[in-house]
Amino acid sequence: MNIALWIAQGLLAFMFIMAGFMKTFNPAKTKESMPWAKDSSTGFVVFVGLAELLGGIGLILPEAIDVATVLTPIAAVGLGVIMILAAGHHAKRKENQAIGMNILLLAIAVFVAIGRF
Repeated sequence: MNIALWIAQGLLAFMFIMAGFMKTFNPAKTKESMPWAKDSSTGFVVFVGLAELLGGIGLILPEAIDVATVLTPIAAVGLGVIMILAAGHHAKRKENQAIGMNILLLAIAVFVAIGRF
């Protein structure tokens, strides 16, 4: 089970760190490539990026260094909340393709949260 959790954490961390890095440090490119970002303020895009970036780091770092390991499932719960809010935002904008990815990432985050609590 521990190996499956590490694989799930690694996949989630990779996805969220990459997406968060792009949104945080290159919001102009994000606004060009993501339809929802075009209608959002730069500050909001950067805020979402920072939340994803920090959440992705929180999935790996506490367990890897064995310090404050309770932060890993808390990060997974936080990212799950982000995915629920993102799915709602995409549903409101009728961006149905994005909702599937949100649900997949939510399911993996729930798996990590339950497995690490």
